[in-house]
Formats: sequence, C-alpha cells, structure tokens
Amino acid sequence: MKDIDAIAVLQDPVRRRLYEYVVAQGREVGRNEAAEATGVARTLAAHHLDKLAEAGLLESGSRRLTGRSGPGAGRPAKVYTRAPGEHAVSLPARDYRTLAELLAEAAEQAGLDAGLYAAARRRGEGLRGSGDACGGLDEAMEVLAARGYEPHREGAEEGHEVVRMRNCPFHAVSERFPPLVCGMNLALLEGLIGADGPVCARMDARPGECCVVVEPSKNNNH
Repeated sequence: MKDIDAIAVLQDPVRRRLYEYVVAQGREVGRNEAAEATGVARTLAAHHLDKLAEAGLLESGSRRLTGRSGPGAGRPAKVYTRAPGEHAVSLPARDYRTLAELLAEAAEQAGLDAGLYAAARRRGEGLRGSGDACGGLDEAMEVLAARGYEPHREGAEEGHEVVRMRNCPFHAVSERFPPLVCGMNLALLEGLIGADGPVCARMDARPGECCVVVEPSKNNNH
C-alpha cells in the first residue's frame, strides 16, 4: 500500500486513537486492552486494529496473555505492535532522505564530526529559545514529546529514573551512519534541554529506541 493510503487509514478518529494507544505502550497490546483503553467495543477495536495491520501501520501476532502454557492456559490472543516501516507523504514529491544521506556521507568522509556536533548543539539551543534549561524530567518529557521522540520514563523502582525515547526522528539515516548521526542527535538534545540544568543527556543505545537517554544530572541536589 502506498504511503498516502496508509496515512489515510488514520483519518477515522477511533482508528487513530487505537493506533496512538498501541504505539504509546511500546509492547504487544491485545484487543481487550486496546478496546478498554480507548472506550470502544471489543469487536469494533478488533476491526480497526486489523485495518491498521492491513495498512502496514501495525504488526499483528498471537500469544497467550495469561503467561501460562499447557492445558487450561487458554487460546492465544491476537496482539498488535507498531510496524517498523516508515510512512511519509510529500506533495509534490521530495527526497530529503537521499539528501540527508549524501550530506552525512560527505561529512563522515571529510571528518566533519566536530563541526556537525557544534552546529547541532547550536540548533538545539535555538529551538529552546531564550528559555532556561529544562527544570526536571517532567519538563524534558514535554520538550522531547513536542519533537517527536516519544519519551517514556523508566527506572523509578530501581531508584534511578531516566527518560528513554521510543522514536528516533533520524532513524533512517542513523542506520547507515550510526556514529555520526547518533553523535549529532546527542549534541542536538544537549542544546535542546540545556547542558547546565538539573537534567542531562547521555548516549545509551538500546535496540529499537533512540540512542540517547535523559536523566538527572549528577550535580543536581534537588
């Protein structure tokens, strides 16, 4: 299905709510859970979830939600997660991805890493504007969400809470040039959240997520 057709599937408000809920969980979601969370009937949720899977926006599978196996464990239930593919529409047609890859290749071959990181940090500071550095993880979450990073918090039970991000806005290019693009992303976020505030960014790559995490600064006594 073409990208424009896939995106058009999200025009239905119920379908869009279901998609946004599944994406926000960062794990497999069953039909009953999705229906309850979005306030729709299970049969309607199942219909829309399957449409989203047909459009390539979600992936579907099956597993026993009870966590048990063997007799009495129940039948496997259908579950959904976000599909890994990207969908973008530009009218008229544009090809910024090829441009970004060519520029990244040239920068890498010319050894322009330091200059790129400095420019990224300045851009982050410019996006932050005249405001102060982020005052804590809650404010950082808002800033990151506004930039499409899909942040979520982890580690509260272990006593060291951090903000991880399910989405990397530069994913396609970072797959080809990971050191260059991930370093640029870190510098951008350092500028965006503020390098001298109570939170800081550091590299901590994990499969399927952004390579950067945001955490309280070590010198933060609050």
